[in-house]
Amino acid sequence: MRRWLLDILVCPIDKSDLQLRVFDESNDEIMEGVLICSRCKRLYPIIKGIPVLLPDELRDKSVEQEFFNRWKDRL
Repeated sequence: MRRWLLDILVCPIDKSDLQLRVFDESNDEIMEGVLICSRCKRLYPIIKGIPVLLPDELRDKSVEQEFFNRWKDRL
């Protein structure tokens, strides 16, 4: 994910701004990180450069659990 996307992305639940925490960056592209909603505080992972901005019921829990286990020290 490129940093400039943060200017146009919003929380899919309440349309609030997102804050970015970067865990792994390569060649100006965020490969791993998390987007945090400023209002509802939901976490949206960035996995392999792709932000996962889906409502809770459409998210793949096993993929996200692996991601959050890997980065739990940084959250």
